[in-house]
Amino acid sequence: MQHEEAAEKAGEGFNAGTTIIEHVSNSSIDHPLIHLPPVLGIDFSVTKHVLMLWLVAAAIALIIITTVRRYLRQDRMVPSGFMAALEIMIEYLRDDVIGPSVGRKWVSMWGPLLLTFFFFILGANLIGLIPIFDVLSLLNHTVIHAPEESLFARALHGGTTATGNFNVTAALATISFFAIIVAGARAHGFVQHWKNLVPHGLPLPVTIMLIPIEIMGMFVRPFALTMRLAANMTGGHIAILSILSFVFIFTQQFGPGAGMGVGLFSLVLASLISTLEVIVVLVQAYVFTLLTAVFIGMAIHAHH
Repeated sequence: MQHEEAAEKAGEGFNAGTTIIEHVSNSSIDHPLIHLPPVLGIDFSVTKHVLMLWLVAAAIALIIITTVRRYLRQDRMVPSGFMAALEIMIEYLRDDVIGPSVGRKWVSMWGPLLLTFFFFILGANLIGLIPIFDVLSLLNHTVIHAPEESLFARALHGGTTATGNFNVTAALATISFFAIIVAGARAHGFVQHWKNLVPHGLPLPVTIMLIPIEIMGMFVRPFALTMRLAANMTGGHIAILSILSFVFIFTQQFGPGAGMGVGLFSLVLASLISTLEVIVVLVQAYVFTLLTAVFIGMAIHAHH
């Protein structure tokens, strides 16, 4: 009986599910940074993930623009340092990803959009691995003690990986969806683009059967882009937080000795998963860019 009461109190002291969700979710419900009145039922309040989108966009633009301008001011035409790495990445994406997918003729048109996708998603993924707000939260609990209603305290709630938010990835996928339509319309004309959805020369009954299937496929593509990116970024963080939660759970259930023993194992395993996450953030940015390029290329080169 005493053991059950202790376990119940321990469960009340630390709730792993609530803690994990708090670290990966948005802050829109309870802790908006800037509350704005809804418009047509849509809440336009500035949340944690909106803040992260602004920070990532500003950081990516500042870093790349500053690096390129500094390089153009130099007398040496051979890049070095970060500019060399940036040029390698851009040339690889242009020559091996974008060009073969959309065609050399269309690289200059669709290259900027696809490169923006890659660097923005990569930046948003990477910043989610840096525990900036976790450190600030620790300082707030130990040193600063900011009021809960202050902007600083509200900014500590919620996750930092904006690409783990399905609303964010859905917005990126929506841009891809309309880019595919525009690409097909620019290449073949608006009417002919829609005709290209169904192979030519098929019997009329088969054509009628294929039309709803092809239309459904149009929406499946952005849906797949949305789910793949958000699920991968959220899943990795949940796995790491779940493993680290073992320390607190075992400490409350069995004492500090058990917590320290499990803590060493959890720390090693979480470090290994974090190393894997570094690869995942790069792969997910690459896959989103590659699939969008392929879908745009399929609209441009409609071979049936």
